[in-house]
Amino acid sequence: MNFTEEQVAFRDSVRRMVERHVAPIAAEIDENDRFPEELIPVYGDMGLLQLWVPEEYGGPGANLTMVCIAREEISRVSESCALMAGMNTMFALPIMHFGTDEQKQRFLPLLAEGRTVTAIAISEPDCGSDVGGMRTRAVRDGDSYLLNGQKQWCTFGSRADYILVFAKTGERGGADDISPFIVDVKNSKGLSFGRNERKMGMKGTINVPIYLDNVRVPVENRLGEEGKGFRSAMRALDLNRPAIAAASVGLAQGALDAALAYAKQRRQFKRAIIEFQGIQFMLADMAMQIEAARCLVYETARLADIGDWTQLPKFASMAKCFASDVAMKVTTDAVQVFGGYGYVKDYPVEKMMRDAKLNQIFEGTNQIQRVVIARELMR
Repeated sequence: MNFTEEQVAFRDSVRRMVERHVAPIAAEIDENDRFPEELIPVYGDMGLLQLWVPEEYGGPGANLTMVCIAREEISRVSESCALMAGMNTMFALPIMHFGTDEQKQRFLPLLAEGRTVTAIAISEPDCGSDVGGMRTRAVRDGDSYLLNGQKQWCTFGSRADYILVFAKTGERGGADDISPFIVDVKNSKGLSFGRNERKMGMKGTINVPIYLDNVRVPVENRLGEEGKGFRSAMRALDLNRPAIAAASVGLAQGALDAALAYAKQRRQFKRAIIEFQGIQFMLADMAMQIEAARCLVYETARLADIGDWTQLPKFASMAKCFASDVAMKVTTDAVQVFGGYGYVKDYPVEKMMRDAKLNQIFEGTNQIQRVVIARELMR
């Protein structure tokens, strides 16, 4: 990619950090499903937790290209650790775009310090792609709201200091009644968490259900006008989906790198297997698919960075859908290149294949991404 000198320097600094802090623990956190708490200060000091926070509030003021660079580089070794880069994105962006001045002054400098962990709670047990089917309710009670309901798949939820909880505030139905509320985890009675989900991949990433039993939230913690929350969520998703796409590219690149190195040293019939045309074609296809996905990711990032909001929803969905499909294909082929060794945990590609699958599901399934793309084409 044609990065600026600043972007190249940033990429190289992230790459060095990955070699020093992430690579040594990647296999262990997958094996033990352990949240890598020690990376919080490392990422915070580099500005990686709080990438989106504007400079006027003490943050790095990064753009989407920088976020994608960080996600791609870390995902080459561990996508679980990569999701921590920009982990405050889905919390910070709605505040930046729809928050009051008081909310911005209150929360953005806190995020800029690089030690605060946040989460976002939208999905429910019976509400995933169908956001309008949300059942969690927020009822006004004087100068506060009472929140009741259950959320599912809340990433980093039980470790978070603050959670942006989306709830229904009206009776019209659909997405027009949804409002987001900033919940202070440590000071909210009636808030509890279920067990960390036992996932196929993405080990080390916390995903928990949330239970809300008359959780009282001050009115000043409601984000935006009542019933306007869906719009803020969609704006944040349009900027976060390309970051998931970038992680998919990094994951696929890591799998290709491993497969290429293995194919050069693995010998069969007195030859390195990379000399066989069948392996060569597999590696060539993997490389082509990765470069195509990378180009789409950074073109999407460019559109966001110049503020082209008319094309961004379509490109964000294209990038997320295409790159995650590529990651699934490439990691599966990498396991095939390794043969029987690819199926055992002594080598990294089986972990990469397990991690890749989730990218086709979360932040909107790839079927939903295709719906979004088709709707944009029909406009």
